[in-house]
Amino acid sequence: MIRGSCLCGSVRYEIKGSLGRVNHCHCSKCRKAHGAAFGTYARVKRTDFALLAGKDHIVSYRSSPGVLRTFCKSCGSTLQFITEAGPGSFALALGTLDEDPGIRPSYHIFVDSKAPWFEITDGLPQHAEYP
Repeated sequence: MIRGSCLCGSVRYEIKGSLGRVNHCHCSKCRKAHGAAFGTYARVKRTDFALLAGKDHIVSYRSSPGVLRTFCKSCGSTLQFITEAGPGSFALALGTLDEDPGIRPSYHIFVDSKAPWFEITDGLPQHAEYP
């Protein structure tokens, strides 16, 4: 079981099962949503995700056609990246995990949009878009 929460602790969740591959997304929308050089996400099957608390604290924002991002309305923590194209799973913002998931990022996406002040130096594969 992997547990996670938002910054203020109002939203709490747990994941049974394994997480999908982890990526660092450098698109401008992820950078702005996270207030950082990139957002780090892993796929989670909806059937493996259980919201323990805070349903009334989760708000959403349609950042582009077919994409819904969720946040805690109290503290602003980025939670999920949900696409209409993948109804059985969503991308979870790994910064909200409360413990080590046991997996590490395996690639970077949207590197053509990366912040000009950030250099990627980790040697992971880099992709201009989704691989």
